Amino acid sequence: MTDFATPPIAPFAIQFDADAARLTPEGPTLVRRMSALEGLFADHQAWEAAVADGDPIVYSVQSSPVPEVNRELPQSITTIEPGTTAGEFWMTKGHQHPDHQGEIYLALHGTGGLLMFDGEETAWLDMTPGTIGYIPPGWAHRSVNVGDDPYKFLAVYPGGAGHDYGWVLEHGMGNRVYSTADGHELRPFTARA
Repeated sequence: MTDFATPPIAPFAIQFDADAARLTPEGPTLVRRMSALEGLFADHQAWEAAVADGDPIVYSVQSSPVPEVNRELPQSITTIEPGTTAGEFWMTKGHQHPDHQGEIYLALHGTGGLLMFDGEETAWLDMTPGTIGYIPPGWAHRSVNVGDDPYKFLAVYPGGAGHDYGWVLEHGMGNRVYSTADGHELRPFTARA
C-alpha cells in the first residue's frame, strides 16, 4: 500500500439513487430538529414557540460510509423540510471549514439556495435540480429551502476540512433569507431578537 493510502478504506461502489435521494451503502444519518438551531433565526421567540410546538425536524443528512478524515471525499444527501420561522426560511446550521477547502453541492429535488459568507462579502446561488453550487475555500455556507417541497442536495467535501458551526453563530452569514409574496428575498443580517 502506498504511503498516502488511508487504511482500512478499500475501493468500493456507492449507488446513487437520484430519484429517491439515497446513497447505498448508507453511513450515519443526522437529524436536526428546531431545538438544535438555537441562535440561528432572527426571531428568538418564534424559534422558542416552534420548539414548544413539537420541535419539528428541519433537516436530515444521510451520509455514505466514507469517513471524514484527511484525503477522503465523503458524500452526503441533505433534505431540508419546507417551512419558515417568523418568515425566515428553514435552513441548515451553516458552517465554516477550519481547514479551508472547497466543496460542491448538487441540487436534486425541490427549490433551494446556497448562502455563502467570507466574513465581508455575501454570495447567493439559486439551487434547482441539476445545479452544482461550488463553495470556494474560506467561505462559510448554509443551504436554505425556499420552496414548498423538501429540498434535497448531494454534497461532496474533503473529509479533513472539519465543520465549525460556532463561526456562523459568531459572525452570521451576511444575509438572512425571508419568504415574500413573490418567492424569497435576502435581507441584511441582524442579530436575533
